[in-house]
Amino acid sequence: MQIGIVGAGMTVPWFLEAAKLIPEMEVRALFARKEEKRKEICEKYQVPVAYDSYEKLLADQSIDVLYLPVPNHLHYSFTKQALEAGKHVILEKPFTVTYEEAKKLAELARAKGLVLFEAITNQYNANYEKVRELLPGLGDVKIVQLNFSQYSSRYEAFKQGNIAPVFDPAKAGGALMDLNVYNIHFVVGLFGEPKAIHYYPNMEKGVDTSGILVMEYPTFQCVCVAAKDCGAPLSVNIEGDKGCMFSHSNSGRFEEFSYQENKQEPIHYELARRDSIFAEELTAFTEYYVNKNQAELDRRLEHSLRVMKVLDAARRGSRS
Repeated sequence: MQIGIVGAGMTVPWFLEAAKLIPEMEVRALFARKEEKRKEICEKYQVPVAYDSYEKLLADQSIDVLYLPVPNHLHYSFTKQALEAGKHVILEKPFTVTYEEAKKLAELARAKGLVLFEAITNQYNANYEKVRELLPGLGDVKIVQLNFSQYSSRYEAFKQGNIAPVFDPAKAGGALMDLNVYNIHFVVGLFGEPKAIHYYPNMEKGVDTSGILVMEYPTFQCVCVAAKDCGAPLSVNIEGDKGCMFSHSNSGRFEEFSYQENKQEPIHYELARRDSIFAEELTAFTEYYVNKNQAELDRRLEHSLRVMKVLDAARRGSRS
């Protein structure tokens, strides 16, 4: 498959490194607004074609799939244009700004017979799959707690009034959309949609620089913490009446975890690939795409829509 990339942000080199590991993927073209960045990336990663406009990239009939790591507030418009141009799309998290946007894109992709795939690392992580396998051994789940607190290098500038997109409320920035989204994917992927959602943000300049999300399930409570204005040890904990699972990794990369039944020694797992952040998710995408596994693609898309429902409810609550 021939891949086109939009932008020159932090995730683009990660994507390009991962694509090298997948024989079926060939990155053909890149569009970035800044000429210097466009040339730098194309030369370093041997991308043959550089475009100075999105329209030119969309018009390239050789491109099968677009990777869109654009700022959050542009996800909907860029993806809509790509689908209308007949391109399959790998879309960075968060899927969109609102559930309604996500629903419209899903309907458009299905109507045109195109793939719409959210690039979310933990859903394709081998450690995460092992957690799913081991989960019944914990008995009745009682408490789920995740903390993805990571002091942002842009926070000091933000306090001085230099506001990057990741802190801009007008561009769907904030801790919920940038970091807690990983926690939500992690939890919803295991337990489905919660019955109730409560978000308690710390607000500065109209954006949540940190916050606590409580998701109520019928038989247990889940707390998801994320922060860009402070840091703390990363953690993922699932506690049941017969044992627990715990990790000191963030919920995005989820590099390791331990499983421990009551009064037993913990068993440690490190199953995820370390050579490339995106390798597992792009391998999964390629398998679904090449084999036309529509059932799995639909299942993954439905998961993304469920996560968007949670994000939507949390954001509405944070403005009340």
